[in-house]
Order: sequence, then structure tokens, then C-alpha cells
Amino acid sequence: MGRRWLITGCSSGLGRALAEAAAAVGDDLVVTARKTADLEDLVTAWPGRVSAMPLELRDATSCEQAVRAAADRLGGIDVLVNNAGSGLFGAVEETSDTELRDLLDVLLIGPWRLTRLVLPLMRAQGHGHILNVSSVAGHLVLPGTAAYSAAKQGLEAMSRTLAIEGAPHGVRVTVLQPGQFATQYGTAMTETHEHIAAYDVTNRDMLAAYRGLADDPASGTPEAFAARVLALVTADAPLPTAVPVGDDAFGYRAAAAEMAREELEAARTLG
Repeated sequence: MGRRWLITGCSSGLGRALAEAAAAVGDDLVVTARKTADLEDLVTAWPGRVSAMPLELRDATSCEQAVRAAADRLGGIDVLVNNAGSGLFGAVEETSDTELRDLLDVLLIGPWRLTRLVLPLMRAQGHGHILNVSSVAGHLVLPGTAAYSAAKQGLEAMSRTLAIEGAPHGVRVTVLQPGQFATQYGTAMTETHEHIAAYDVTNRDMLAAYRGLADDPASGTPEAFAARVLALVTADAPLPTAVPVGDDAFGYRAAAAEMAREELEAARTLG
């Protein structure tokens, strides 16, 4: 019997590639996006295997309906992938309360809510795998990305705690930490409404770099990301809670770890 997946954010990019890969190996899926019209080709390509559901992560009722419909359609949920996301670029001083809350709703509160809704099903069946898509940006922070990095760090803290709490019930938890992939993330990233020229010295070049990510031929492919995730889901051996994904991701994580080590040693010398 194939696995039963609920994957968020499947209209494009990493989520779409993962949905295609899981369907291709014979698994059953419910895929989500804000507009199901963006998912019609997936449903057509794998009739009876892929079903589409609308999902607005900011809305509790929408989340409840999506989980209930997925469980009814699939007869249970073996794998939840919290992939849907959005980006916001702006200095700390430029980021408003409203912009921060909107981002946290999508990147932290929404995934937490879906996880909470799926956990009773997984505990009852005695198994399940929850994969939360974080980012290397949750560790190697860059100017202009404070809100995004804060949300990802929060998601990782939740995931690491859940990994301990879920283990006795057969629930595995994996934090995926993608590096750079050829998606539309950089071009789709929104900017804060307020712009303070004083921060151009640190932030403008970084924004330009993000805007150019989609056209970078060195970026990893979404298909490579999907293959890595499938390998993790099908692995019998115990998994580390956090797994870098992508050729560059391990380098970013190593750099972040070295920076943290140097900071700790500097703090130790303060006495």
C-alpha cells in the first residue's frame, strides 16, 4: 500500500515537484494551494491518485476543512509536508506589525495548526511523518530577512520539540533546510511597505541577489529536492531531526555553526 500525503503549497516550485514525484511512485496525495485551478494539471495527470483542495493557511476553518477532507479522501494521513510559504524583505525597523503577523500566519502559525490537526490521526494509527520546510536562512541570517528567519527559527524549535513528543507515538518529524533552488521565491518575495533609505547600505544589494535567484543556473532543481524528500520518507533508519537539502545547504549550515562557535568563544572571554 502506498503512502498517503497531504502537501501544502503545490502550485509551483518545491511543493509541485514533490507532489509529482510522490504520485509517480504510486502514492496517493491531497495537494493544496490557495486556488485549486493552479492544481488542475496535477489532478488530470494522476486521476484517482491526486486530489486538490483549496487552503488558506491564515484561516483556521480552511485548515480544518482541508485536513478533514484529506483524511476522508485518503482514509488517513501518513505524511504531512508543511511546504507552503511566502517571503518578506525589509529591515527590522521597516517591518510593520501587520506585515509580521501575516508572514508568521503563513510560515509558523499555519503549519503549527495543520500539525496540531493531523497529530490525533497519526497517533491513532500509530505512525506518521511530519516534514516542515524551513530554510538555511533560519541559521545564516542575512540583512533584510529578519521576519523570514524568525519565522523559520520558530518552526524549527516547534519541530524539534515535537520530534521528542511524537516519538513514543510513532510520529517522525523532519525539518527540511533547503539551500538555493531554482524556484520563483526571489521574484515573488514582497517588500515591506515602508522604505527607510538609511538601510540601503546593508539591504539593497541583498534584495537584488534574492531577485536574481530564479535565473541562477547554479541553483538546485526542485526535482532534486523532491528526490531527497522521497528518500527521507522511505528511509528505515532513524533520521536526524534537521536535514539540509541541496548541494549548498551543508556549506551554509557549517558556516552558521562556525559563526555560532566563534560567538560563544568570544562571549566566554568576557568573564
